[in-house]
Amino acid sequence: MVRRIDVTGADGIRLAAWEFADPPKAGPEALAGAAVPGVTGAGVTGGRSKAPGAGQDAETPRRKPPGVLLLHGLMGRAAHWASTARWLTDRYRAVALDQRGHGRSDKPREGRYDRDAYVADAEAALEQLDLAPVALVGHAMGALTAWQLAAKRPDLVQALVISDMRASALGEQSQREWEEWFKSWPAPFATLADVRRWFGEDDPSLERSRPSRGEFFAEVMTEGEDGWRPVFSPEVMMRVRETWVHDAHWDELAQVRCPTLVVRGLDGELGRAEAQEMVRVLPRGIYAEVTEAGHLIHYDQPEDWRRVVEPFLQAALPG
Repeated sequence: MVRRIDVTGADGIRLAAWEFADPPKAGPEALAGAAVPGVTGAGVTGGRSKAPGAGQDAETPRRKPPGVLLLHGLMGRAAHWASTARWLTDRYRAVALDQRGHGRSDKPREGRYDRDAYVADAEAALEQLDLAPVALVGHAMGALTAWQLAAKRPDLVQALVISDMRASALGEQSQREWEEWFKSWPAPFATLADVRRWFGEDDPSLERSRPSRGEFFAEVMTEGEDGWRPVFSPEVMMRVRETWVHDAHWDELAQVRCPTLVVRGLDGELGRAEAQEMVRVLPRGIYAEVTEAGHLIHYDQPEDWRRVVEPFLQAALPG
């Protein structure tokens, strides 16, 4: 079951959060406002409600399960966490957030896309969803947001998972390469099969075929009159990226006090030496790597991803 919950982020921006849960065992009335099961190529399907979750019987209090907030990377969306969220729901309350400019959340062309805005959005989501103290699980950009929030609000964060995100500055050359890469996309794509083929096989930036990468990008496409295009604006993505690539983020990493797992894909963007230095800088850092995985670890090798993340969460955030 997947349920949409609208939350309000910084500057009043509307954000879509998606709560994953086992199907209810009660009668039909318990399904009011709940979601239709499933994840489609255009995103998660489901009902909508306001945070915090409605429908609880105030006279029958239940023990609050530990919360996990899942934060996707640049160009991603909450639906990318579906397989991870499903095993998390055995023990936790798992919620994935479409961050501003992504997924079903607002995408104001002239809005704020700086680091403070993303951190404030995640902080607002935690408080409105009543998830804290929480485990934050972030991929790439989402991991940076997660550790910046953990440094800012240690009272809200009990555990942290960083998936394939560098703490060092990437520089102007990296921005230029991304700009050229966006220009190389043969968009609009005629079919989703073309999306999968280009991002999984034909993209010149690929060193080898990665079908999971094609599936990842198929999730962020929407169909228009002329074909399939991304749900996000590439121009906005460049603005978002501009706010972190020129700076290193070691100081904030060192301020994270909770247990933190740093996970890298063997063929990902985070090198082993830098990942191990991140673990050294973190007061309570733990290192893990997933072989046969690239940058999209949870997509490339979902079972191995689970094998390294699940025991860490169980130790740091008992269910």
